[in-house]
Amino acid sequence: MAETVTVARPYAEAAFGAAKEAGALDAWSSRLQRIAQVVDAPELAGVLGNPNLSAEQAARFFISFFEDQDAVFDNFVRELAEHERLSLLPEIAELFAASRATEAGVKNAVVETAFALSSADLQSLQPKLESHFKSRLELSSEVNADLIGGIRVIVGDQVLDASVRGKLETLATTLKN
Repeated sequence: MAETVTVARPYAEAAFGAAKEAGALDAWSSRLQRIAQVVDAPELAGVLGNPNLSAEQAARFFISFFEDQDAVFDNFVRELAEHERLSLLPEIAELFAASRATEAGVKNAVVETAFALSSADLQSLQPKLESHFKSRLELSSEVNADLIGGIRVIVGDQVLDASVRGKLETLATTLKN
């Protein structure tokens, strides 16, 4: 995974730059997400690995999913096909989305709790967490029964641990010292 992300990063940066220059971030984001879903579809796995398919044919196959044409995007797909990088499209789409969020000043936050949170619970947490992390956040939630209770929030490399498990571990460390 780390290797594919490393290879995909320059392509994602080029895509972001081209989309930004054209003022088409939304369109490119939508196209990349859609094409990434196609690449991930198990029914179409044979298209990418088919030695009888030329790079131009593979590119045309993926470009054909869009009724409206964007010459710069089409050339981007052709470039990926030419260098046998179409399989990187899911990673490219993910990195592109991360670049958009960074530019907009939005960070992704994972909220871990011992029990599932409703969307209303997440919405009520959002202003408090944005204040704490001093950034706009896009929240997603995960259930982690190991926490016992409370909450743990992960934003990039920052962790806010207000879980029962975290407090017990802190207490155990304090008692050992």
